[in-house]
Amino acid sequence: MRRQRLTTSLAPQGARAATWVSKGLVLAGMVLTLASCSLPIGRPTPIAYREINLSGYCSQTDEDGFREQATLKVSSNQVQSLDWRLWVGQRGSCHFNLADFHQTQWRPSIELRANSGSCKLLIWQDPGNVTIGHANCEAYCTPGIYQNAWPVSFDPRSGICAADTRR
Repeated sequence: MRRQRLTTSLAPQGARAATWVSKGLVLAGMVLTLASCSLPIGRPTPIAYREINLSGYCSQTDEDGFREQATLKVSSNQVQSLDWRLWVGQRGSCHFNLADFHQTQWRPSIELRANSGSCKLLIWQDPGNVTIGHANCEAYCTPGIYQNAWPVSFDPRSGICAADTRR
């Protein structure tokens, strides 16, 4: 024979309902707090992926002697040729050539890693430019100038130096 259990609370009905409402509000607050951690409020959004197709040549010189000369050919995110030289005034230069690198990434941006060492070249497209940047590439530069070696940007439509970098 089964016995039925009868439980009663000393708290009035309204107090029990208020406890449930309070627990529900706390839970809802926790969920909203956790959800807000993943919202991009106040943080920049990533650059949207754009397939890179470029046949580019950029050669320019600043008044202070900084100059660059870069040739880049990319088809469907596959780098076909790259030769990039930059000079930091009379202090020295850097030189990057595709023969010294191999492509390791195609999307969302292109990455080329040095055949030896930790140098990598990064190529990406934002709405107005195709840019080549570098990381850990001191070995490709004259000692003491690497911190002044800036990226180079191309206009994705014309292939020449990007307008906001033209001198």
